[in-house]
Amino acid sequence: MIRGLGTLVVMVAFIGLALWVFSPKRKSEFDDATLLPFKDDPEAIKHVEQEQASRSKNK
Repeated sequence: MIRGLGTLVVMVAFIGLALWVFSPKRKSEFDDATLLPFKDDPEAIKHVEQEQASRSKNK
């Protein structure tokens, strides 16, 4: 009984996390987070932003 309840709690948490991650409202936050490793290199940031723009045009 307890194992089944634990499985149910983990499954609900997983579904909630997946919905949060793939929510369209969060896209801009995650796009900003993708640039964090390149924070000190403005040329790399420009390149990544160009790639994101070209991907959004293709969709």
